[in-house]
Amino acid sequence: MPIKIPNELPAVKTLESENIFVMTETRAITQDIRPLKILVLNLMPLKIDTETQLARVLGNTPLQIEMELIHTKSHKSKNTSEEHLLSFYKVFDDIKEQYFDGMIITGAPVELMEFEEVSYWDELCEIMEWTKTHVHSTFHICWGAQAALYYHFGIKKYVLDKKLSGVYEHVADKKKAILFRGFDDRFMVPHSRNTTVKREDIEKIPELKILSSSQEAGVYAIMTKKGRQIFVTGHSEYDPDTLKKEYLRDINAGLNPEVPENYFPGDNPKKEPVCTWRSSANLLFSNWLNYIVYQTTPYDVSKIKKRK
Repeated sequence: MPIKIPNELPAVKTLESENIFVMTETRAITQDIRPLKILVLNLMPLKIDTETQLARVLGNTPLQIEMELIHTKSHKSKNTSEEHLLSFYKVFDDIKEQYFDGMIITGAPVELMEFEEVSYWDELCEIMEWTKTHVHSTFHICWGAQAALYYHFGIKKYVLDKKLSGVYEHVADKKKAILFRGFDDRFMVPHSRNTTVKREDIEKIPELKILSSSQEAGVYAIMTKKGRQIFVTGHSEYDPDTLKKEYLRDINAGLNPEVPENYFPGDNPKKEPVCTWRSSANLLFSNWLNYIVYQTTPYDVSKIKKRK
């Protein structure tokens, strides 16, 4: 089954060119089926890139997905046009009376700031609190995961000695974790961040279970009981060239970045990177949608508020 997205969203042409089954709003209204309602809070600066990446992995399952996009009203995007936001995005006030089977909260390039210093922190806290009663399962990515761990459980983030940038080998700490069903014993995940969370801090919280980690990148995936909240510190959704774009951006900004690890062949940035994480990325989101969202969400989505 396809992912349902707005008719004119730029992601439509990209995904169709990749043979990913996309259903526009016009066609979807003729379907007699309840799709999974997935809300995406897109905090990334290049919103079109991120919405396309997420639509790609959400659309690669047998389930029909209805993706809704929101952005923060307390922060004005500098890298996405107002026209695009008005056409395809809502704000929290527009949807806060609704219920969703799943939600994704993305990363954001604000990790070196204290959480409370982020301009939209109060709004984000309101949204994260709202997810407890209006979303069946919330999937937090990178800084979004750090922000949620801090808000919900008081877990601090720590600044790394140098930016963690590259593609790293991971293992499943919990071999039978349903989120990693079908995964190889070792799999690759991109990371791009300046901060981290510590295993010992997470292990002090009984409600949290570490599902996967990396010797180089640290804790990767954490989940609460029954998967109501999932925290992923990497960027499995990244395109093959995303780390390359970030590397070139940092060079042009005069930041003298190190070459992303395990990414360019022979660590030579003049060569085209090879994608080594696509299959595990698709399986990660497929497992989340199938086992944690679809299999357990109530048919009447408004009953989420009564669940624990």
